Amino acid sequence: MKSDFLLAVTQLAAERNLPKEVVFKAVEQALQSTYRKDSFLGKHDFTVSIFPASGEIKFCARKTVVESVADPCREVSLGEAREIKKDAELGEVISFEINPPGAGRIVAQTAKQIVIQRLREAEQEFISGEFASREGEILSGVVERVEARQIVVDLGKVEGILPPAEQVRTEHYRVGQRLRFYLLEVNQTSKGPQLILSRTHPNLVRCLFELEIPEVANGTVEIKGIARDPGSRSKVAVVERQEGVDPVGSCIGLRGVRIQNIVNELQGEKIDVIRWHDDPRIFVSNALSPARVNRVELDLEEGAALVIVPDSQLSLAIGREGQNARLAAKLTGWKVDIKSVSLFEQEQAARRAEEEAARLAEEELRREAEEVPLGPEALAEEEAEKEEVPAAKSAIRFAEDILPEITRPSPSKEKEKEKKKEKKAEGAKPKKKGKPRRVLPEEEEYE
Repeated sequence: MKSDFLLAVTQLAAERNLPKEVVFKAVEQALQSTYRKDSFLGKHDFTVSIFPASGEIKFCARKTVVESVADPCREVSLGEAREIKKDAELGEVISFEINPPGAGRIVAQTAKQIVIQRLREAEQEFISGEFASREGEILSGVVERVEARQIVVDLGKVEGILPPAEQVRTEHYRVGQRLRFYLLEVNQTSKGPQLILSRTHPNLVRCLFELEIPEVANGTVEIKGIARDPGSRSKVAVVERQEGVDPVGSCIGLRGVRIQNIVNELQGEKIDVIRWHDDPRIFVSNALSPARVNRVELDLEEGAALVIVPDSQLSLAIGREGQNARLAAKLTGWKVDIKSVSLFEQEQAARRAEEEAARLAEEELRREAEEVPLGPEALAEEEAEKEEVPAAKSAIRFAEDILPEITRPSPSKEKEKEKKKEKKAEGAKPKKKGKPRRVLPEEEEYE
């Protein structure tokens, strides 16, 4: 009988994929719940214990040591207690082994149902505890069924859910397809643990790198950042932690074998592996790979990076629908503004012209400010200066007045000179311009 019981427990543990200890504990709880409804054991405070080695089941009733017994099912006298335990004292709780009556058909059926329920709960708790510690890891599963709003994935012990928000729009899922998923979170529901999976999370790429690239798994190469556009392109920044190791070459592998395995798992998603650098200018330049960059200017206050590229590299640096620039900005954490060399030079020339025009306008304003009419106070000072000047002139006139009379012409002589000038002006005839006319002989005779 006992061997049959142990065989049944072993079979249950194998079917439910649970440890034997969990099954024994579930059976103990089921028996205890069942016998609490029994008329005999229901009055006792008892426990059920199962010995895994032999499969023996023991029922122990706990009683409190008192002087006078009022409730025989829960209390025991000091004399009876010391028969079992010699050093028993008042108030101490002592366990007595009891033999319950044989279980009837109804009791056995109830125990079976409780055992099944306890096993189901134990299974859910075990699965929940196991997968809760694996959040953030990669799991392999098979697409079990495709529903309208979600995809159910068989993970072996439990089913996982791939919601629409975590599905890649370019991937087509079919029943029986085996894929790798990122375990996003584990939720507890009334039906048991619910595992939420993802195919779009950037850490899915990180986990695939750790699986496929030994240098990443052992820490020789560190992944500093990942920027991903699911289904289209990803950028991964790596740096070496050991001198002499090429981080980019380690990730790509010989003839691209390593990176190709990851691309195949992501169903053709392109992956750019770039080298991380502590200088933001070099890092931003590397992040825009495969485009070539001439210069990078940083604005520390705005957190922006102005990238100057050749005219032929502008479309490659921006990418289709701005994808390359967007992923570079997400990877580096800088706002990336890309301009061609010709456009940058035009803007610089226009800026210099504006600065020159502003400088000339400022000089003109300054010149006009110097010619502004004086205020009342300034006018008063200017009038005071003018009053001082005539005094000096009067002193000079006084010096002229005291000169000898001979040096100054008399008024009568001046009047005579003026009259002579007027007469000469009246008697003067205007001279004819041009050469003198020649007189012919005929004209002389006629005259």
